[in-house]
Amino acid sequence: MAAKKIIITIDGWSSCGKSTLAKQLAKKLNYVYIDSGAMYRAITLYFLRNHIDWTDEKEVNEALADIQLEFHYNEHSGQSEMYLNGENVEYVIRDLVVAEKVSDVAAIREVRAFAVKQQQAMGKKKGIVMDGRDIGTVVFPQAELKIFMTADNAIRVERRFKELYEKNPNITPEEVKNNLEMRDYIDSHREVSPLRQADDAIVLDNSNIGMEEQLKMALAWVQEKR
Repeated sequence: MAAKKIIITIDGWSSCGKSTLAKQLAKKLNYVYIDSGAMYRAITLYFLRNHIDWTDEKEVNEALADIQLEFHYNEHSGQSEMYLNGENVEYVIRDLVVAEKVSDVAAIREVRAFAVKQQQAMGKKKGIVMDGRDIGTVVFPQAELKIFMTADNAIRVERRFKELYEKNPNITPEEVKNNLEMRDYIDSHREVSPLRQADDAIVLDNSNIGMEEQLKMALAWVQEKR
């Protein structure tokens, strides 16, 4: 008998490798990977490009009505990529300019309601892995497997710096540290869907373990839940 399909949620702090693990799990299990962070980044990009005042509720709602988000699988890279109104924005949304504003935009009630509705629709058939900040607590509170990822702050800064340095060699570790601290604070203190560990989530601290080891641990948890 084929193993039943489940919903796997991966929440946690910035630069803990949530999307890396989510992509690995999706590939191994032949599940759909949904990058919720990319959705918020794409919305942020749209707001920045169109000079939307996100403190204005009417302006935000009008902008959201013009936003269409989709994930398309790229056969060459083997990854799902984010499309905003038909444009592949996968690489543009990883820029620090977007990273500096995404937590502010993601904290807006209307933005979260818009994204959560789309995410829940994507998960109706199960067989998905989704990572973010509130996936196990708000988007899929009934998910069969919830993982909460964390890592030492210095290690997170180092990982994020390496990732951003490739795109922007002028960036400094101090800028990255400040950006991470700011995002952590906003994500965990926002009024709507703050980042918190679900009561039934399994904590995965990957400060001192490699990608292969964490994948092995996560796959063992999947087996227990199917």
